[in-house]
Amino acid sequence: MTVLAPPAPTLLEDLRRRYFATPLQAAVSLFSLAVIVFLAWKILNWALLSAVFTADGGPEACHAAAGACWSVIAARWRIILFGLYPFEEQWRSALACVAVVAMTVLSCIPACWTGRRIAAIWVAGTALFYILMKGGIFGLAYIGEEQWGGLALTLFIFVTTCLIGFPLSIGLALMRRSQLPWISRTTGIIIDGVRSLPLISILFTFAIVLPFALPQWLQGDKLYRVILGSALFFSAYQAEIVRGGMQGVPKGQEEASMALGLSYWQSISRILLPQAMRNALPATINQFVISFKETSLVVIIGFFEILASGNAAYGTGEWRFAYVEVYVFIALIYFVFVFSLSRYGAFLERRMAVGER
Repeated sequence: MTVLAPPAPTLLEDLRRRYFATPLQAAVSLFSLAVIVFLAWKILNWALLSAVFTADGGPEACHAAAGACWSVIAARWRIILFGLYPFEEQWRSALACVAVVAMTVLSCIPACWTGRRIAAIWVAGTALFYILMKGGIFGLAYIGEEQWGGLALTLFIFVTTCLIGFPLSIGLALMRRSQLPWISRTTGIIIDGVRSLPLISILFTFAIVLPFALPQWLQGDKLYRVILGSALFFSAYQAEIVRGGMQGVPKGQEEASMALGLSYWQSISRILLPQAMRNALPATINQFVISFKETSLVVIIGFFEILASGNAAYGTGEWRFAYVEVYVFIALIYFVFVFSLSRYGAFLERRMAVGER
């Protein structure tokens, strides 16, 4: 005799069961709903209904309004997005940001998921960004790194950190799994030592302290020293993520590759690493998200990235009161990039069925 499954509950029945099962639960649900509606109305009224959007009236129009002063964004958006970059050359900074976004989008397309195509996209995108920002060739005026700022500098630090740190992390993970104790133990000490330090101390060391220990010809620009420090920090954490992914690969996979006569590098590149990266995908996406948000720390050591540019946008006397709106605008920029990255990570997890067995 076939037993029929009970019908699925309707939406109303499901809401009643979840939130109104008892009188106390109903009272708590109604109170919580009232608080949410009240806060949503306050935010909507402040952000949109009573806000000032145009810069025509200046700060005086904002003082007379009861809502947000988005006029500061309309009046100072160039400083927020481009920082100290020369005004007449800011189109180059905008194109450089577009190049980074296009490079990232192309990297996310499955048709480009080959080693040569990914390498070509990232090398071309990074080179185009650098040429546009610095100039000195193709008739572009030279602009030194000390004048870079805003969103372009944030993206440059993030991209170069990942571009240097990710391959380095794979190398560190493989070295820590080495059969030679002096290699594995030394690598383990380096990784654990870097992971035990806060990022800001590493950035400060590379930016301020390291030049005292290096000869003049080896010091380089402070920006590139900071990027190297950030990449080292990224690689130490990512190396442990990759190593954890490798440990999730059944031991029989490596033994089978050895039985088939594959070399060490063939076994690593064709069998171990692809499966390890699949296992480590969720944690890897999380590490990229963290790295993007940590670019804001460079403001402490004197770089004019987007957060410092935002501070300068309201730092003048006439807009000093509108700091909340500036920070909300910057937070929205961070949200767009980070949320897009996290959603793409979720897409990859579904595509590769990560976690399913």
